[in-house]
Amino acid sequence: MKKLINAVDNVVKEQLEGMALAHADALKVTYDPYFVVRADAPVEGKVALVSGGGSGHEPMHGGFVGMGMLDGACPGEVFTSPTPDQMYECAKAVDSGAGVLFLVKNYTGDVLNFETAAELAYAEGIKVQSILIDDDAAVKDSLYTAGRRGVGTTVVVEKVVGAAAEAGYSLDQCADLARKVNMYGRSIGIALTSCIVPAAGKPTFDLGDGEFEFGIGIHGEPGRKRLPMTSVDEITGMMAAAVLDDEAYSRTVREWDNEEGTWVEKELTDEPFKSGDSVIAFVNSMGGTPVSELYAVYRKLAAECEARGITIARNLIGPYITSLEMQGCSITLVKTDDEILKFWDAPVNTPGLRWGA
Repeated sequence: MKKLINAVDNVVKEQLEGMALAHADALKVTYDPYFVVRADAPVEGKVALVSGGGSGHEPMHGGFVGMGMLDGACPGEVFTSPTPDQMYECAKAVDSGAGVLFLVKNYTGDVLNFETAAELAYAEGIKVQSILIDDDAAVKDSLYTAGRRGVGTTVVVEKVVGAAAEAGYSLDQCADLARKVNMYGRSIGIALTSCIVPAAGKPTFDLGDGEFEFGIGIHGEPGRKRLPMTSVDEITGMMAAAVLDDEAYSRTVREWDNEEGTWVEKELTDEPFKSGDSVIAFVNSMGGTPVSELYAVYRKLAAECEARGITIARNLIGPYITSLEMQGCSITLVKTDDEILKFWDAPVNTPGLRWGA
């Protein structure tokens, strides 16, 4: 294993220290427990957005803390959920009285720990809401979750809802928008190589030189199938079909009810894409794939969308939700409307995403 690290036990702490030094004007980092917040937090009168997850996916989530996106992020150890105390302390640090919205990727550890944190925050008198992100069209269940995994749509949710919170949306309005964006989004990923978790010191899975894994998760979870390596057009066509042909997806989710002080269940159904839809297209590197290859993926994805009568209104291309040094990519399509496009285009200023500011 060759990595730019010192002791394995200090990987996350030392990376956070470097982040704090690099962005001292924009971020504050706390180390006991770990969390990252905006330098100006709490922002008076503004709903605060908090997300988090295992480290190793940078710039998500800490790199998306700042004006127009998150108010706080909770990094766990590599590929390991943060703990409830991280989430709770982060929520207290960013709450201005307008409430805190937790944006939670659907992985069992993240879900359980954010639920505990929501209950702790509510008991402290903080208005709280929690929205689950579950956009991975590859598999319904995986090693890490019941139901679909939360992947690329997370970035779009954080950007769109972050801008809405800056514009003065209430906690319930932010939660409704987050739920809508998630339901409008679908993703799928592929891997050309495995990644190496520092604590393990060896590849997460074995993949031959002439193979690729179709439908992987961001922790290297296996996907739908392992296939012989082929051209970028062939692979992108398969990915586009998996997203664009995905049927209606129904499931039950749990959301917090501030009036009753308890969890309530909601039945949600994501409708399939159809001709005439307008979308945000996000082509993402898993960490080891260069941007030049992502443009080749985008070229074919744009052709597939055009052939189906789907208009790409906006795009995002680059390494935004990674899996350490894994070679591979993911595609995410999110249906748009006037509200989503307005907040997608709004200014953002974070270490990982910046425009118009």
